[in-house]
Amino acid sequence: MEMRDFVVRFAGEGGQGVVTSAEGLAQSATQVGYHALTFATFPSQILGGPTWTQARISVDPVLAPGDDVNVLVAFNKEAYDAHYQDVREDGVVIFNSTEFQLEDDGRSFGLPFEELAKSTGNNRAANMVIMGALAHLIDMPQEHLVSFVEQRFNRGRDGDAEIIRSNIEALNLGRSHIAESGFSLGALAPPERPDYDQLMIKGNDAVSLGAIAAGLDFYVGYPISPATTILLYMERNLVGKDRFAYQVSSEIESITAILGAGYAGKRAMTATAGPGVSLMSEGLGLAWIAEIPLVVVDVQRGGPATGLPTKTEQSDLMSCMFPAHGDVRLPIIAAGTVEECFYGAIKALEWAEKYQGPVILMSEMSLAERSQNIPKPDLSKVKQAKRLVYTGSNGYLRYAGKELSPMPIPGSPGAYVANGSEHDDMGDTTHLGERHVQMTERRFSKIKLLEEDDYERDQEEHSIAVMPWGGSKGPAQEAYNTLKENGLPVSWYYTMYLNPLPPKMLEELKQKDLVIVPELNYQGQFSSILRSMGVKAESITQYTGLPFKARTLVEKITELTKARLKETVGV
Repeated sequence: MEMRDFVVRFAGEGGQGVVTSAEGLAQSATQVGYHALTFATFPSQILGGPTWTQARISVDPVLAPGDDVNVLVAFNKEAYDAHYQDVREDGVVIFNSTEFQLEDDGRSFGLPFEELAKSTGNNRAANMVIMGALAHLIDMPQEHLVSFVEQRFNRGRDGDAEIIRSNIEALNLGRSHIAESGFSLGALAPPERPDYDQLMIKGNDAVSLGAIAAGLDFYVGYPISPATTILLYMERNLVGKDRFAYQVSSEIESITAILGAGYAGKRAMTATAGPGVSLMSEGLGLAWIAEIPLVVVDVQRGGPATGLPTKTEQSDLMSCMFPAHGDVRLPIIAAGTVEECFYGAIKALEWAEKYQGPVILMSEMSLAERSQNIPKPDLSKVKQAKRLVYTGSNGYLRYAGKELSPMPIPGSPGAYVANGSEHDDMGDTTHLGERHVQMTERRFSKIKLLEEDDYERDQEEHSIAVMPWGGSKGPAQEAYNTLKENGLPVSWYYTMYLNPLPPKMLEELKQKDLVIVPELNYQGQFSSILRSMGVKAESITQYTGLPFKARTLVEKITELTKARLKETVGV
């Protein structure tokens, strides 16, 4: 029987090509029509330390990295010891026989990665040796990999032909050596190429591409894991007339710079991680009270303090939604897939201009470094974010009333004092209680402008629902599909829009006996927020620095569902 799904894990030390191997395999598979998703985890040092990357190749769309692996590629003994228990019973271990040896256990095969690569004249071709071996195990046609090599290295430079030759030779060596072992996992079913163009892209690149497509004018940022690659992307690509990208010396400088840009009429953004959000607290409060549009992307990592800077977590929700002292509740969009990273960035810029204030786009480490094939966006159909600008004469009161008012741009007509103190209709400082009531209600009422009834739900109605947020969407959806096949009476809900929540969805959630929220934090932050809104919510939490396994969620959701049904109907 042909396989429709294949998971391989590459484990070793940082700098050994662990990440490159997974991404190369995934990219070569998507070029011929497969779906693919990668997951990477590594320590915070620049080089070395235990690193592993997983690639999942499938005939069908991929939701999660996969619970168990068909093949483990171990670059050293420490990697083998740490990961062999995750190999399926019918799986295979390929180990670097130059580094260490294993006793013959019937499923392990030694392959001298570096030695075979050197024999081709290209010391950097070890990844291709491994890819050739993997292709043999799943009976992937050699032409698929050859095509990938030719497209990747044919760059119009001197020496391209030699690089292509040596890499193809490395593929052949890997394939021929593993063929001698007699190992085979069976054939991976042929790809079912979708009827649309695909793009293989990482989450951080998707955020950057979406923001630029939405008309981003101004980007400044400070390097911080795992958000740094957004800064690098902007420095390379946010170029041309009236566009600006720059690296600043601190997170405080980042927030104050985009405050100034938003004040001057520019669509402005920065990206950071949890420690940066903490440092931006005062600036975000100023943007809220002065009603200045801007976007902050928070690529979450393990915290608090330095925490786990290169691991994934969903523990910044409270600090993003309520970042400043006083009455503040910021609009939050949380991307759950690489595709949503693209469209979430577009929507974040749209929201900032629409309600005239700060918006937080939340991502996380597992999305930032994930490579995934998505339908190629049609950039010509992306509508750029537009601001309601005042064009009248002088004497205009910027903050009058509770409704959204056109925003004067400095140098144009209309009084605009962007005041961090409480202010009157014009923007002048006041300490009168009635003015504070007026302006507080104005600021909160504007959030209603962002309400959208855009959410996912299953057609089946049950008293218990599963509702993940952010990057836990994929594992939760895979688990939900299994639960549905098993006949467990649960419904599915999901949205990117955490504040404001889609009003219709919120009303439906309030009618449920239980809403189960898988989230990667200790406190159950989103379920706490939902309970404050009248929803009977309970979290499934995990805080290991790794994403959920679908299998774990199947067990936990089943347990919670059966317990609640027993309480309510005595089943």
